[in-house]
Amino acid sequence: MFLEREITANQFHILHLEPRHVAPLTTLPFHHRDPFDRLIIAQAMVEQIPVVSIDAAFDAYPVKRLW
Repeated sequence: MFLEREITANQFHILHLEPRHVAPLTTLPFHHRDPFDRLIIAQAMVEQIPVVSIDAAFDAYPVKRLW
């Protein structure tokens, strides 16, 4: 399968959603209104990893945005 092959070839790791990723949502400011993007932001904050996005609204949060 293409997706599985590319995940392996690029050494990507699937980051599963965990309860600890949801906890920051209770205090996360509403700079961004999209609930899925807010979840990505919270997950990136907990894992201390960058986010790949063209959305400049991510810059209002303590995450590094690539792209």
